[in-house]
Amino acid sequence: MLALLGAACGSASEQAGRVHARVTRPPKDTIRFEAPARARRCHGGPGSGALLLQGSSDGNGVVVWLREGRGGADSLPGGAWPLLQRGDTVSPRGATVGVRYMMGDVPHGLPLDSGAVEVRRADGVLTVVARGTGLDVTAAGRVGLEASFDAVPLETDTVSCRPRP
Repeated sequence: MLALLGAACGSASEQAGRVHARVTRPPKDTIRFEAPARARRCHGGPGSGALLLQGSSDGNGVVVWLREGRGGADSLPGGAWPLLQRGDTVSPRGATVGVRYMMGDVPHGLPLDSGAVEVRRADGVLTVVARGTGLDVTAAGRVGLEASFDAVPLETDTVSCRPRP
């Protein structure tokens, strides 16, 4: 997942969709950022249909991998999606979420290990909200994320969903 996130950071082009993110590090640090976002079908990973949403700017980024075990990426249902663990290749349906953020000149990154993802699809665009927490070993604690992908059009090109080492 973090390899996908690394590929996402710095690769989103300017377009209509945006991601707005708030990272919360106890006891009082909050990092907010927004970036251009894109959504593409992906292939080659677990499940038969998948979408990859990503948005990044200035070293900050969020990636959401939606996997549907049946049907294709064009028929991904809306509603609540369970959050999957980063290495889960067995569960047929769910979302994996990763975030990368900068604190000064120091990059931080983590996958969410608890939380939920809400998906809405209307008029050819996606709205996806991810809320949850994960362990940031460099922050020595749990970090919260709320990320909203707003009005992101589904692009026609595809990318690989195969995780990279």
